[in-house]
Amino acid sequence: MSDIDAVEFYWRQGCGFCMALERGLSRAGIPLRKLNIWEDPEHAAFVRSVARGNETVPTVVIGSTALVNPRVHEVIEALEREAPHLVPAEAPPSGLGRLFGR
Repeated sequence: MSDIDAVEFYWRQGCGFCMALERGLSRAGIPLRKLNIWEDPEHAAFVRSVARGNETVPTVVIGSTALVNPRVHEVIEALEREAPHLVPAEAPPSGLGRLFGR
């Protein structure tokens, strides 16, 4: 079993995309560890390292997978690969995400 206990969720205050993704992941029951890139320069540097030098948020990390500005279904797909124990039973299957607008 993986030792991953939450999705690392890089965000910044005032980001509408961050708020939308956070709402969708919360509705799906996905645990998050929120990391504000404006409060910690190391968080901002990490995001730049996976987002072609940009501070694009939301960025999420699950194990070895980093996703820049993903949709809910993309996060669920990564969870299914990297940390299936974090996918709640009631979460929509990743392939159905587009039907739910995620």
